[in-house]
Amino acid sequence: MSSRRLCVGVVAGAHGIRGGVRIKSFTAVPADVGAYGPVSDEAAARAFAIKVTGEQKGVVLAKLDGITTRDAAEAMKGMRLYVERERLPAAGPEEFYHADLIGLDCTLAGGAAFGRIAAVWDFGGGDSLEIERPDGTTIMMPFTHASVPVVDLAARRVVLDPPAGLFERPDPPAPLADQEAVAAELLGEAAP
Repeated sequence: MSSRRLCVGVVAGAHGIRGGVRIKSFTAVPADVGAYGPVSDEAAARAFAIKVTGEQKGVVLAKLDGITTRDAAEAMKGMRLYVERERLPAAGPEEFYHADLIGLDCTLAGGAAFGRIAAVWDFGGGDSLEIERPDGTTIMMPFTHASVPVVDLAARRVVLDPPAGLFERPDPPAPLADQEAVAAELLGEAAP
């Protein structure tokens, strides 16, 4: 594993009057945001031990060492929390840390270069890869075994097998007058 730091969560706001915080966890098990030892801010200037106290509405409730007032907790809002990569468990088979995927080269199943992974997103329907093309445009690709059959972290590349039609641009719509004529024909009416 590399010596990079990975973001395991972000402080979403204060909870209560005694310095509690709400943390949006990025770990597989949300409460594990505090399981890997102290976290630090993005600059690694401040470190905090996390004591998880509960979960509520998609966030982890916690206490951070040294944060004892609501004002101090509110000042933490938006702070990303990082841990050293070495403290995280190894990814299982067919599992990947998003940070390991970002920057990988993408080739199509036939071997043609396609771009580079710029980001990994989850909009609720499963992970998607944002791929930056050589011309600077980006394209979204579902991150499924069928669409990305090969992930080779050692070679820093993935192989893409996009679903049929994913990259095809649709024809522009017909002029409005033509659309109205077709609609009238389908409805059995005279065209306007």
